[in-house]
Amino acid sequence: MAKNLVIVESPAKAKTIGKILGKGFVVESSIGHIRDLPENASEIPAAYKNEPWAKRLGVDVDNDFKPLYVVPRKKRPQVTKLKELLKGAENLYLATDEDREGESIAWHLLEVLSPRVPVKRMVFHEITPQAIQEAVDNPRDLDHRLVDAQEGRRILDRLFGFEVSPVLWKKVMPGLSAGRVQSVATRMIVEREEARMRFRSASYWDIEAHLAPAGSPSEMFAATLLSVDGTRVATGKDFDAQGQLSRGDVLVLSQDAATALAAALEGASFSVTSVEQKPFKRSPYAPFITSTLQQEAGRKLGFTASRTMRAAQTLYENGFITYMRTDSVTLSASAVSAARALAKERYGSDYIPDQPRRYTNRSKNAQEAHEAIRPAGETFRMPEEVSSGVSADEARLYELIWKRTVASQMSDARGQSAQVRVEAQPSAGPPAEFAASGKVITFPGFLKAYVEGSDDPDAALEDRDVRLPALEVGQGVRAADLQPRGHETKPPARFTEASLVKELEEMGVGRPSTYASIIQTIQSRGYVWKKGSALVPSLTAFSVVKLLKEHFSRLVDYQFTASMEEDLDGIAAGEEEAIPWLRKFYFGNGQAGLHAMVSQRLEEIDAREVNSILIGVDADGVEIFARPGKFGPYLQRGREGKDTVSIPDDLPPDELTVAKAEELLAAPSGDRSLGHHPGSGEPIYLKIGRFGPYVQLGEIEEGSKKKPPTSSLFSTMDPATLTLDEALRLLSLPRVVGVDPADGRPIEALNGRFGPYVRKDKDTRSIDSEEQLFTITLEEALTLFAQPKKGRGRAASPPLAELGPDPATGENIVIKDGRFGPYVTDGTTNASLRKGQSPATMTLAAAAEMLAEKRAAGPAKSRKKTTRKSSAAKKTTRKKTTAKKQAT
Repeated sequence: MAKNLVIVESPAKAKTIGKILGKGFVVESSIGHIRDLPENASEIPAAYKNEPWAKRLGVDVDNDFKPLYVVPRKKRPQVTKLKELLKGAENLYLATDEDREGESIAWHLLEVLSPRVPVKRMVFHEITPQAIQEAVDNPRDLDHRLVDAQEGRRILDRLFGFEVSPVLWKKVMPGLSAGRVQSVATRMIVEREEARMRFRSASYWDIEAHLAPAGSPSEMFAATLLSVDGTRVATGKDFDAQGQLSRGDVLVLSQDAATALAAALEGASFSVTSVEQKPFKRSPYAPFITSTLQQEAGRKLGFTASRTMRAAQTLYENGFITYMRTDSVTLSASAVSAARALAKERYGSDYIPDQPRRYTNRSKNAQEAHEAIRPAGETFRMPEEVSSGVSADEARLYELIWKRTVASQMSDARGQSAQVRVEAQPSAGPPAEFAASGKVITFPGFLKAYVEGSDDPDAALEDRDVRLPALEVGQGVRAADLQPRGHETKPPARFTEASLVKELEEMGVGRPSTYASIIQTIQSRGYVWKKGSALVPSLTAFSVVKLLKEHFSRLVDYQFTASMEEDLDGIAAGEEEAIPWLRKFYFGNGQAGLHAMVSQRLEEIDAREVNSILIGVDADGVEIFARPGKFGPYLQRGREGKDTVSIPDDLPPDELTVAKAEELLAAPSGDRSLGHHPGSGEPIYLKIGRFGPYVQLGEIEEGSKKKPPTSSLFSTMDPATLTLDEALRLLSLPRVVGVDPADGRPIEALNGRFGPYVRKDKDTRSIDSEEQLFTITLEEALTLFAQPKKGRGRAASPPLAELGPDPATGENIVIKDGRFGPYVTDGTTNASLRKGQSPATMTLAAAAEMLAEKRAAGPAKSRKKTTRKSSAAKKTTRKKTTAKKQAT
């Protein structure tokens, strides 16, 4: 019997749907996109090889922006397989995701496969038997508006990236990239760091009083000093970013003043002057959309955006949740019923409102036909049912989604809030007023099921009671303790992945479905690194943002970028045409388009100026600059000064003050002259590089590709006390030990990345110590080569630190020292520490996140193990691997 062919994006999705449909259907995966714009010249078809537009952009901008689509070499076998399956099919069902990208994949499949059988577009937002059968019974046509919108978006991103990125290569550094959304996201992170660099803290003091009603010492509560003699005491919000008071009607207490006031109030009489109580209620949060899921998984589970989406993708493909790329908060009638039934069963009938809750979409472009992210099916599986069949990450994320969905249909939380004022009247001196606030939840409602997290680590969670005793106006209270407290204003917090996603969404920059890949891209490109969970921009990011803001300001303008997103949504809605819109963007309409902007302004960009980030002015009035460099960021005193020093990789820009810069420049371990070579007369310098101190013979000649000889210091050497003689010994390496009399090949002694060793052609042997590099004899070297080469195994050294059990696996996580530096491990999975991380500051949460990301990347490797290769293929693989190693 002829089969119906169903094509989806991923093998996991194909497997799940195949089980549901059973006989009569063949379900196969396209393994993502089967066709795209060419990534390099080798992918361009012969017919287009001589077309300049094909080689430069892959888009014919003079022919209505016609794209050149190619099937990448690695996708050709899968396309062949799909064509073979299609030959025996009665119907073709295109069952890719129901968003722009899914519609685009379906269209490309249609274009490449050229089917001669009926084609049906099959759409669903959850993989359950009922949803899949309904999708088979009610197919629709391909939505060409969505296809056009996605194609317009893809072409726009190609034009932006391929036009602007070469400017960065020429003016900042090779290998950099610009992107329509990634560059704006990078700008946001850089500007937040610049705000931190400009920030100046202010100190202020107050007094915390521990009070209790007379005769009831067990009912003690805390109150904070509010005013003295009617003048309000200054708090952090009264200071600006420069540490200056922003208003003049407040009292700033110093430490001495706060201490003296506390002493004066020791014998004062305290009485309640006002009690204000108000009822309050809190309504539940809407069900998850993509962005809120990423934010909450970051706050509550410590997941990165990409880790969240990986887990969600797997849950969706295995039929546990609805589609995870959505901006709709809508729930189907069956989902509402399921959530209400669960809430009633678990918490009681008081915990569900009389009428189901309906939520309004915040985004005007949200598609009402789509649903929020929720557990799949007409009845929701309990988290404990799901956890046994999925990974730890997936189980934790499913539980989060389950709780949020159920809570969204529960009753309001209700309670009472109280504000109390207490006056202190000392025997001598002005009166002081203290304030205390409390909150009591009388009915928890939805908070029984779910409490939303906060980006502010100091914020109190909504389900926490802060109880005050029953107090009345005029009632006396006793002060058990009066404690002066010092405070400092804080700079604006760096973005975390969760807070960056929130900010991007609020500004309308990008779309939630792309946030995870954007955050991953800006990190992999070296624009951003992580310090704990905070996103820290590199100096390269500062230079890129400076260039784009000064010379292509419209391209990284927040409002302009948001308006582009609205235009692309308009194309998807059929309100605007893609080609005229692209023409306006690229060629301009009343103002310069992208092409003119790049071609006209390239020569006016001063690369030296763009790459100069002013840190400040030293005591002598000389400017100090930070610059990105080929071998890492460095400091330079004066615009053309010779006084330079490398900047430590883990030093955030906001900590690079003038004082810190002078400290680095003045450090004895910095670049300094040790003397001159007795033979050549060339100067010998001690330098500090990214990988530690080293000595260098001679200068780097301007315009020359020849590098001067260098040699790393031994581990036993101190840069502060290094002498010229020691430097000369280091520069004498590698040392020729002698010639092997058996084959006439020379033997050298060298110091390498993994320690000292001797080498004869490609054969090497490790030696015991760096000092042996100067003392090992030919006879000793020959003895080493006569012995079998030992493995790299060595006695296990104790861990550098023990962090505790992994929340996901329960295995103990430790930090160890390896060949490539410190790494975290649970005994099975290893992950190297990243830039800005150190064993001393590594936390359990960060380590667990790194190991989870490593584990998530594991299936690709395990799939290779099940692939059988011919002996010829294995030989070819071994040859390629050997060649790569030799090249490296």
